[in-house]
Amino acid sequence: MDVTQVLEQWERDEQAVRARLRPKDAPRPTIQVQTLTGLEVLQAIFAGELPPPPIGETLDFVPIHMAAGLAVFQGRPLRRHYNPLGTVHGGWFATLLDSAVGCAVHTLLPAGRSYTTLELKLNLVRALTDATPLVRAEGRIIHAGRQVSTAEGRIVGPDGQLYAHATTTCLVLEPRS
Repeated sequence: MDVTQVLEQWERDEQAVRARLRPKDAPRPTIQVQTLTGLEVLQAIFAGELPPPPIGETLDFVPIHMAAGLAVFQGRPLRRHYNPLGTVHGGWFATLLDSAVGCAVHTLLPAGRSYTTLELKLNLVRALTDATPLVRAEGRIIHAGRQVSTAEGRIVGPDGQLYAHATTTCLVLEPRS
């Protein structure tokens, strides 16, 4: 596919996901999250049964696809994400990649377990502006352990251009009593 076709497909993917996501003014869900595996929690968000995390609305990104050990998010770099130098702020890159690599870990968690990011190593390899209408962050698991998991991720444009890459180490937490 050429860049235009990829961009059109990405737009369709985003529209399909947004159509299923739970509206922010919907009644509180009755699902007991602690009884679900990590992948089941993410599937419930995609099904509109659980609300998506509000950070996506704040920073203009959405989850696109989740599978065991894989998480894909799509973001819209906008001028409101700019730093004083006129390019997208590194914090936007970091949040998008932290979501992708963290959710890659989340997909493999057993019911009742949670995680927190211990370390995020980020490499920004190319500036990003609103001239690139969409980017995707793909996170993939490297190691899924009982207490520590690691994952890696990349932000790419519709032309395949690499903008950033990252690795994470996450602490897997025991169920709360």
